[in-house]
Amino acid sequence: MDKNKFRFWILVSIVMISGFSQGMLLPLIAIIFENDGVSSSLNGLNATALYIGILLISPFMEQPLRRFGYKSVIIMGGLIVIVSLALFPLWKSFWFWFILRLFIGIGDHALHFATQTWITSFSSAKKRGRNISLYGLFFGLGFATGPLLTPLVKINETLPFVVSSLLCLIGWIFIFMLDNDYPEQDIESNSFKETIQRFSQAWKYGWVAFLPPLSYGFLESSLNGSFPVYGLRIGLEVASVSILLTAFAIGGIVFQLPLGMLSDKFGRRNILMGILFLGFVAFLAASFFEQSIVLLTTFIFIAGMLVGSTFSMGISYMTDLMPKNLLPTGNLLSGVAFSVGSLAGPILGGTFIQFFENISFFTIISIMLLSIFFIVTFFGKQPTIQESEPVRLSK
Repeated sequence: MDKNKFRFWILVSIVMISGFSQGMLLPLIAIIFENDGVSSSLNGLNATALYIGILLISPFMEQPLRRFGYKSVIIMGGLIVIVSLALFPLWKSFWFWFILRLFIGIGDHALHFATQTWITSFSSAKKRGRNISLYGLFFGLGFATGPLLTPLVKINETLPFVVSSLLCLIGWIFIFMLDNDYPEQDIESNSFKETIQRFSQAWKYGWVAFLPPLSYGFLESSLNGSFPVYGLRIGLEVASVSILLTAFAIGGIVFQLPLGMLSDKFGRRNILMGILFLGFVAFLAASFFEQSIVLLTTFIFIAGMLVGSTFSMGISYMTDLMPKNLLPTGNLLSGVAFSVGSLAGPILGGTFIQFFENISFFTIISIMLLSIFFIVTFFGKQPTIQESEPVRLSK
């Protein structure tokens, strides 16, 4: 097998297992806390720990990547996730679990930052949409199967944590089969001033492209962290909540690759505008059919088909806009945008459920998607930066 292909399939397989652990963790802990009588706002606060970890580590990720390479960062991130998952059964405490989720956020961000930067760096422009969509597809496959472990909580609360930790360990071992590689080193990365300059340059080129990852973070965390609480309160069974979350994830899986290929042909911005608007319509329709599990599942599945690709589409769009030597910074800011959306999801979702009992939970998601649609429509631009044009920082 070609070296790049072998490396690509190892990386996306690791991402799939990471997605599995994330897909399991959010609804599992939300349901455990809801059954223990923890308020929806505190439940949402605990879910934000994952994304606080992402934000805390983000300013310090680029220099280790440039110094130690992609493989080293992935190994360290995976190890942090495995150990943290294994420690959950040790002590059932709100703040202990908060700290563990914070460390999982740190480890997951290291893993995803390194893998997606590595993939975007060796992918040609003609296959970039396809490769990043496959990255998103494999993450989605893992994320879709994760919530299916949630009913195991009825057997034993520790069982899902143990299974997830063992699967992550298996995936982590495979990374040792790869040769290490490093991002382009034509800019300095030592001083705080240069870090701020890179962030400023990357923001200038790709700020619109950071909004789709932000929207996906909001969707993922609010659906998996807050919706289980809302679902139980409107009379849905735990199994029904798991099916709905899985339907959304599977919807994203079904259209991940086709949308990526369409974006290669018709442009990332055009496809993004279409899926954001139609996603708004699908969630709005879901808000009117919450009492019918069949119709609700159908609309959630359609919504997943449309907006389940917003993260990978945003990464591809950002890569089109960004000079290649700023790709690590662009990927880092995409991760920050994702984490900001993910932080906002459980907080706003939990608060919305607590104070707006007579309004559908899907309303807040619809408003978010429509807002980003308008921003991409009026402020987005077609790619103008070529891979061969590096940006050099002023001294």
